Amino acid sequence: MIKVCKFGGSSLADAEQVRKVCDIVLADPDRTVVVVSAPGKRSKSDTKVTDLLITCANQALAGQSCAAAVQAVVARYAEIQRDLALPAALVAEIAADLQRRTTGPTDHAGKFIDSLKAAGEDNSARLVAAALRARGADAVYIDPKEAGMLLTDEFGNAQLLPESYPLLQAHLKQVRGIAIFPGFFGYTRGGDVATFPRGGSDITGAILAAAIPADVYENFTDVDSVYPVDPRLVPEVKHGISAMTFREMRELAYAGFGVFHDEAVLPAIRAGIPVNIRNTNNPTLPGTMVVPKREYDACAVVGIASDDGFVQIYVDKYLMNREVGFGRRLMQILEDEGLSWEHMPTGIDNISVVIREAKFTAAVEQRVVQRIHAELSPDHVLVEREHAIIMVVGEGMQYTVGMAAKATQALAAAHVNIEMLNQGASEISMMFGVRSADRARAVRALYDAYFKTS
Repeated sequence: MIKVCKFGGSSLADAEQVRKVCDIVLADPDRTVVVVSAPGKRSKSDTKVTDLLITCANQALAGQSCAAAVQAVVARYAEIQRDLALPAALVAEIAADLQRRTTGPTDHAGKFIDSLKAAGEDNSARLVAAALRARGADAVYIDPKEAGMLLTDEFGNAQLLPESYPLLQAHLKQVRGIAIFPGFFGYTRGGDVATFPRGGSDITGAILAAAIPADVYENFTDVDSVYPVDPRLVPEVKHGISAMTFREMRELAYAGFGVFHDEAVLPAIRAGIPVNIRNTNNPTLPGTMVVPKREYDACAVVGIASDDGFVQIYVDKYLMNREVGFGRRLMQILEDEGLSWEHMPTGIDNISVVIREAKFTAAVEQRVVQRIHAELSPDHVLVEREHAIIMVVGEGMQYTVGMAAKATQALAAAHVNIEMLNQGASEISMMFGVRSADRARAVRALYDAYFKTS
């Protein structure tokens, strides 16, 4: 069996966490490929190494001295090096690497920022490889450039080039021992460093799992498993989800399940490789398995997720259903503003479009409403903000009568008004739109309805 395991920033924040990582890797000989993030926060008030590097890059681009930020980064690695009794030369190499990056060309801001950001993961991989070697392991730092991690030149938002897969596979097959691969970045065909978007190290791990291909992709984080509901809204939830399908994960992640960015693990999902979410601080627990298919009870709900920050645009026009192209023209107005829609429930004479509120500023709203009136001649247009979306998800729901009734009865009993209700075509999820102020009460009511046994 081959396992690719990825460790996030919280798993590498200090020497004690790095020791845990080494213990986990050495405990299982199948863990032959390890992907690491940059050191994260040691406490709530601490600063991530990546954030320090971004500050450094912005200061350099502004013509300011970034010496203090660089020193803060070096100090983070030096602290880990000292506490693990690793060679002092390692910190000198890291300092020299940062000096090289900060004095590089700044004519292209994107290239410069990506080069600095990538230093966090790159030097973290060198340090972890050294820590494993100090424990007697045959661990090798892998240079993404030499390994064939080729990306597009969309700096800060780079995508993998398809020819990378065979290159990565061939390179990793030649490695004898444990391969330590820095996450988050690769190289363009021109040789420049480029970083992935959000969830960058997760993306790297998923790509390598698909390239090898691995039998499982272990994603180590700081939670025991994925919980069926947000513990901040329902503190008494104790038991995590043992297994869920890729489809269930996608539905839940959309509405706020934040263990990892769901799109980041897409390469592994497409390759049909199970993703195992586990806790670095409690590695004996099995965590949550995300699999292509699973056994499930006919009436089982796997999880309830919620998110707020949505706005609803309601358009009403008599005989709308007979007007060819009405929906297309409405979507064109939103597209021209760079807005993507999340949900679009419709009636015979009305249509509602749900979009993220963050990009729908007052100025954008004014332009959109004016164009709707001018181009579609509606009878009525209403914009409502402060909406929340709640997703009830489970593969078995599609085979069970009364699942929606159970939810609506629970929400009614909790005095939560349902602003919108939509069931996906796959019938594995139900979406409820409620006011943001009712979100917590609604989630608790649904949790009690589907998960409380007494």
